[in-house]
Amino acid sequence: MTAHTATAHRTRTGGPGEDGPTILEHALGWVLVAVLAMLVTQLGLL
Repeated sequence: MTAHTATAHRTRTGGPGEDGPTILEHALGWVLVAVLAMLVTQLGLL
């Protein structure tokens, strides 16, 4: 068995898909960053 045939038959294990994150996931990620930044500044941690 060569390395090529070993990698060609891998089964999916439920990880992230081959396609990248959608625009909704990007938007929610940036909203989370903004909320976390507001929380840090309101608590005076920065």
